[in-house]
Amino acid sequence: MTSAPDAPIIPKPRASWREGWAVYLQRRVLIVLLLGFSSGLPLALSGSTLLVWMREAGVNLGTIGLFALVGTPYTLKFLWAPLVDALHIPWLTHKLGRRRGWLVFAQALLIVAILLLALADPARSPGYVAVGALLVAAASATQDIVVDAFRVESLPESEQAAGMASYVAAYRIGMLVSTAGVLFLVSAFESTGLARSNAWMWGYVAMAVMVLLGTVTALAATEPEASAVAEAATRGESAFRRVVKAAVGAFSEFLARKDAWAALAFVVLFKFTDAFSGTMTAPFVIDVGFTRNDYAAIVKGVGLAATLIGGFAGGFVARRYSLAASLWIGAILQALSNLAFAWLALIGVNQWALALAITVENFTGAIGTVIFVAYLSALCKNPLHTATQYALLTALAAVGRTYLSAGAGYVAQATGWPMFFVISMLVALPSLVLLLWLQRRGHFETLGNVRV
Repeated sequence: MTSAPDAPIIPKPRASWREGWAVYLQRRVLIVLLLGFSSGLPLALSGSTLLVWMREAGVNLGTIGLFALVGTPYTLKFLWAPLVDALHIPWLTHKLGRRRGWLVFAQALLIVAILLLALADPARSPGYVAVGALLVAAASATQDIVVDAFRVESLPESEQAAGMASYVAAYRIGMLVSTAGVLFLVSAFESTGLARSNAWMWGYVAMAVMVLLGTVTALAATEPEASAVAEAATRGESAFRRVVKAAVGAFSEFLARKDAWAALAFVVLFKFTDAFSGTMTAPFVIDVGFTRNDYAAIVKGVGLAATLIGGFAGGFVARRYSLAASLWIGAILQALSNLAFAWLALIGVNQWALALAITVENFTGAIGTVIFVAYLSALCKNPLHTATQYALLTALAAVGRTYLSAGAGYVAQATGWPMFFVISMLVALPSLVLLLWLQRRGHFETLGNVRV
């Protein structure tokens, strides 16, 4: 008896390389999106949210304005960025890789710093508040160094637009969670009978827990291939030599470019109009007569929608127009958005007017940020020191928010709110002059075929 022949084995259809590559890129973009949320979360905790807490505690406007200086780590992070590029974190680097090891380490520091700030009392110990806010800013700036390098190295040129739009939208959502989200939480805790100081403490504790989302994302991600190649290129060198190469190479390469100093000045000034008005937006809303919940509800709802739409609108603008033209659009929209708050200051308490002003601010700010991030990314091309160069650029961008905006409270006191926001619009003029000068000098052509 002969056995029946075996049924033919029909091979399962294999996904094409294009399908596999698409899945890979979608996962990369998702990782970048979640890391964007993680980067945006802590910024307001040492910024606008802290200022609301201080204002409710009775701290005067002049002192509140000076608290912009606690953002100093964001402007100096390029000083320790070479350490991120060159040094290994014991055990974590070996297990997770060069970028992911630093990510987990920075997020652990951030959680501890937020918890320390949660124990502060702005009314009784402003010095302790300042120290806690500085620690949060330093840990947050370190996380930004790593996330920026991870994003630039992870996504190929063709996916930078989707990656940047997702990153910026998620970044601003993270900021909304740590502003409106915290304000809602504080109100909810107060409604249970907690004292205001304890309600603020638990609001900050909740934000420390939220940082764990970034930690889980870092663990789920894969090390960027460019980072692994750069790591292999320096294997065997001493830690000191790697740090020196990262620092010297990053700065010397950038400064050797044509019109480098003008480009750096433009980086400082591009977001200044946003930063100058943004420093005082939360105290302004409280001073005009809106409640904490009014502000939180509008920022959480209308502001979130405007941020999402604005982020992807920025991605569309950047793909549709040249980099220079996109920067013009973003710069002008950012400046004009301040007039919405000048109008609100004139008409007083009106929830629809506040919703419109917040919508305009978030929409235009998101457009400007996406385009600006595209420009900064185009300036960083060498994986050996991506973190250092990008940290230098974003640190300079933070100068406007930290130092140039430190006197915003005194300007508001001297001029009144309507004129303050008109001045906030006019401070955009130097960046527009620099943009015109760089464009005529052919600066953007030297960046090559930038696909944003």
